[in-house]
Amino acid sequence: MALLRIYIFFILLGPAVGAKEVSRPNIVLILADDSGLGEFGCYGGTAIPTPNIDRLAREGRRFTQAYSGSAVCAPTRAVLMTGQHTGHVIRRANQSKVGLLALPAGITTLPGLLRQAGYATGGFGKWGLGNEGTTGAAEKQGFDLFYGYYDQVHAHSYFPADLTRNGVREPLPGNAGGARGQYAHDLIEAETLRFIEANRDRPFFCYAAWTLPHANFEIPSHAAFADRPWPEDVKIHAAMIARLDESVGKVLARLKELGLDDNTLVIFTSDNGADGPGKDIFNATAGLRGFKRDLHEGGIRAPLIARWPGQIAPGSTSDHLAGHVDFLATYAAVVGIPIPPTDGHSLLPQLMGKSGEPATAPLYWEIYEPGGPAPFQQAVRFGPWKGYRTGTQDPLELFYLPTDRSEEKNVSLAHPEIVREIEQIMTREHTPSPYYDAPKNRMVR
Repeated sequence: MALLRIYIFFILLGPAVGAKEVSRPNIVLILADDSGLGEFGCYGGTAIPTPNIDRLAREGRRFTQAYSGSAVCAPTRAVLMTGQHTGHVIRRANQSKVGLLALPAGITTLPGLLRQAGYATGGFGKWGLGNEGTTGAAEKQGFDLFYGYYDQVHAHSYFPADLTRNGVREPLPGNAGGARGQYAHDLIEAETLRFIEANRDRPFFCYAAWTLPHANFEIPSHAAFADRPWPEDVKIHAAMIARLDESVGKVLARLKELGLDDNTLVIFTSDNGADGPGKDIFNATAGLRGFKRDLHEGGIRAPLIARWPGQIAPGSTSDHLAGHVDFLATYAAVVGIPIPPTDGHSLLPQLMGKSGEPATAPLYWEIYEPGGPAPFQQAVRFGPWKGYRTGTQDPLELFYLPTDRSEEKNVSLAHPEIVREIEQIMTREHTPSPYYDAPKNRMVR
């Protein structure tokens, strides 16, 4: 019966978008760590060759106004996994008043939803939503297999003493005693490819939450950038981005080798804005204001590329507002199962280039980040407008992004009606949390 529903779903979709009949697709979600738009050639980057990520854009659809779930790691991943934005989700910052927060038992998560739909589910890289033994551990939140780092601080080392497989730490002998014999990304990449091959005969969801190019800045070799007139750490940073691109190419090659290419939806994105020693040299935010930890555009604007041969038009673009908060609803629609309650909306019509797209819903963020421009920030993207403030009763800064993508001109006084509407969205979407204090006015650090 489920397969019949999927067949009917695609038949109904097909005439409007030119899609051919397909079986239930495999899904590969690649999440880079701390990468901004300007690091990739398909978004205008020139400092670092990224031929494989550029190929994804050439063979798929590139979103030009896509956003991460937050401006730092853990809340973004919580948004992506639950479909709840940071005004509702439990994890709204990397830390909280009581330390690390794990996802609670019994909630709907993206891997749990897909596993219930008959998918094999594998995650590889950084989890960050519950350490070993907690309710938030990856294997308790819908993954058949998760290999990598459960704790985000553990993920700061590319030569760790161990990695975790389904809640159990596995020692890495090559790194014992501080040695640097086993590069963690190589091991995580190998497990990613092994999962794809092992599940070639059934639908699978592969979540490649790779840690490149997040700090620490470590890589076995940065010889390809040795002749660049950059400091040593910037060369390493560049090599890590290039290594990320190589891994994307290996996934695409493995899908093709296994005959899975045409029936696999591959999505590439990043968890937040750029960071690291090369961010200025690389123009990593493509000229946007702010970096990681900042709810201005440079901290939350993300690459988003989707490739699905025969279904998504190659070389196409979309300026539809899209975010990680939309992923759970989107994947449910792709698979053909009911969309559970979520703060997001399915992007399937936008992926497929369907005419008559619905009006874009506002996107909302809040963050509690002492390392950012203010300890508390709220932001809303509402059509062409961007609202930003640093206290729940602070004056709203308003930016008109079509002519001010760098958020330099506050036009709030000229548009009081838009200010009121965005303030209403912020009030409506912010749910108080016992783990975070949202100040009425900007706090002094």
